[in-house]
Amino acid sequence: MTIDPSGDLAKLIDGFVQKRLAEMSVAFPCSVISYNKEKGIAVVQPLLQLTDKPPAPIQNVQALGMKKHVDNVTPPEIHYPELESGDVVFVVCADRQIRDTLTGAVTKPSSQRIHHRNDAVIVGVFPCSL
Repeated sequence: MTIDPSGDLAKLIDGFVQKRLAEMSVAFPCSVISYNKEKGIAVVQPLLQLTDKPPAPIQNVQALGMKKHVDNVTPPEIHYPELESGDVVFVVCADRQIRDTLTGAVTKPSSQRIHHRNDAVIVGVFPCSL
């Protein structure tokens, strides 16, 4: 019997990659715990449990709004979501930290976070909550 050290190395690398991927968040459904409409910020509970422990709530999740022009004369109408406790929403985690970009200026991220839950935004409400 021969020993294949490259096979062990491949398993080690695969295990490392799988662990890192499991630590990243991209998009997932959540239940709204609370919502501050004036600030457009919610506390949400992820609905997918991927470990033995329930996922922790996520604080300060920005709910995205919309601008709508009715005609070309008046200023745009601003629409913010009407979220309530228990609503099921879809949350997306940005590629990089977004806090410094919320002013609209081009900036370098002030942290090395990638697809982190602290950079989550609410992009919509599932039909079951409409």
